Amino acid sequence: MFGISASVILGIILGLFFKNETFLSKSNLIVDIGLCLLLFFVGIDIGKNSNFFVNLKSFGKKIWLLPFSTLIGTLLGGAISSFFINMKMTETILISSGLGWYSLSAIEISKVDPRLGSLAFLSNVFREVLAIVLIPYISKKLGGFESISAAGAPAMDTVLPIISKFNTPDIAIASFFSGVILTGAVPIIVPLLISLFNIG
Repeated sequence: MFGISASVILGIILGLFFKNETFLSKSNLIVDIGLCLLLFFVGIDIGKNSNFFVNLKSFGKKIWLLPFSTLIGTLLGGAISSFFINMKMTETILISSGLGWYSLSAIEISKVDPRLGSLAFLSNVFREVLAIVLIPYISKKLGGFESISAAGAPAMDTVLPIISKFNTPDIAIASFFSGVILTGAVPIIVPLLISLFNIG
């Protein structure tokens, strides 16, 4: 988390005082390469878990309901939040579509609207932080699947150790699966909503 915060602060400082047009003109290309590398390593994480698909069979087809309900609930929550803040519903839904993956969603949204991109970054970072803090309580009072939904896409990586610690091993497997599906969905859903809502 410190590295992420330091990177953002450094970026702001460089944006304010270092305005090299050659570098700025290549920034989108650099971002695209970075995103491709990020997705590449996500794929490696999936591939290195050799028992992953075997263990999933114990859940049956109902395991697919977990990432689907998390996605629908997140977008619905984004829509409802527009009634409480001074933003359009299309904007709040788009911001929430990052599903906790702050790096990719913020970058993609910033390409069309830097203001919304910044809000997407903060919103999804806060989701991850709140998930880490609240998952012990959610696991105890509500259940393991609910703790997975609270995490969103980070349920496969950064939040997985917390979910594993406060739940049974089978919940950890479900958490990784849900996180993988949601992580794969973000690069599709965010550009789709940008186009659908005509943002930018």
